[in-house]
Amino acid sequence: MATNIGLSISKLNTKSIVIDIFALAFIYFVPAISHLLNVPIYLVEPMRIMLILALAHTSKKNAYLIALTLPLFSFLISAHPTIFKAVIMTMELLLNVWLFYKLSAKVNQFVAILSSIVISKIVYYLLKFGLISFAVIQTDLISTPIYLQIITSIVFSGYLFFILRRRQISETEK
Repeated sequence: MATNIGLSISKLNTKSIVIDIFALAFIYFVPAISHLLNVPIYLVEPMRIMLILALAHTSKKNAYLIALTLPLFSFLISAHPTIFKAVIMTMELLLNVWLFYKLSAKVNQFVAILSSIVISKIVYYLLKFGLISFAVIQTDLISTPIYLQIITSIVFSGYLFFILRRRQISETEK
């Protein structure tokens, strides 16, 4: 029994480490990939993609770690986004994780993740509006088209729901 628990913990830690390294590498290379493919990858929210992967395939602690570190890592390696925007992005992603876990205890996981994304985006835009209003940052309020944000939010929510549902089904069959 102890060996099985040790193997499960080790397997989860290995998976978390691999996803963390992949997330950091992906965020590091997003500008180069965008330039190489001539496709603005930032429009599909690469940090949220990594967060969704962490929520789906690693632990709660690791999802918080990803949310906390990715925007700051991006700022440190490329000075983009600006430090103020990186801070509000970090807050948005942390809120996304927190809301997901709070809501998933009460509602369907698809509704939980979609609601957590939408609410965290609203908070992000309110904070960004405040920074723009006080001339702390100079940028457009909305740089990614709303329709694209809706599509990615639904796709991310569907993916996470499918993965978590599949895991629940396989655990009940054991």
